[in-house]
Amino acid sequence: MRTFDFSPLYRSTVGFDRLFDMIDQTARVEPLPNWPPYNVEKSGEDQYRITMAVAGFGTDEIEITQKENLLLVSGQKHAEQENTQFLHRGIATRAFKQTFSLADYVNVKAAHLENGLLTIDLEREVPEELKPRRIQIATAGQAGPKVIEHDKAA
Repeated sequence: MRTFDFSPLYRSTVGFDRLFDMIDQTARVEPLPNWPPYNVEKSGEDQYRITMAVAGFGTDEIEITQKENLLLVSGQKHAEQENTQFLHRGIATRAFKQTFSLADYVNVKAAHLENGLLTIDLEREVPEELKPRRIQIATAGQAGPKVIEHDKAA
């Protein structure tokens, strides 16, 4: 197992502690579950989509929970009829739990289940007060900083 020393980066970065902790944790994490299969797509500048193949599950058997920067998708099948005898069972109905780490200000906008595919739409919404802005530099005798231009694209 290879570990990285991030201490030289701490000298020139501020506020990236969480990022370095996340990178360090990936080396210690158990193998990711490979079921159910899923895709993660970037569908726009600040829009993302997670698509999961959950054939056989209904909307009442899937739970999506977002708590801070963690998205948890879990599924649990209801008890099936006991008198059903399968000659071949190829559709997996085992319970699952999949977690996704979300960046700051990424929130779930919608979730849809259609044709066995669960689609979760996410969007990053940075608060207006945290977007970049240009600050005027005051000279002697002038008042404090004043915003003279706001960058709407950032």
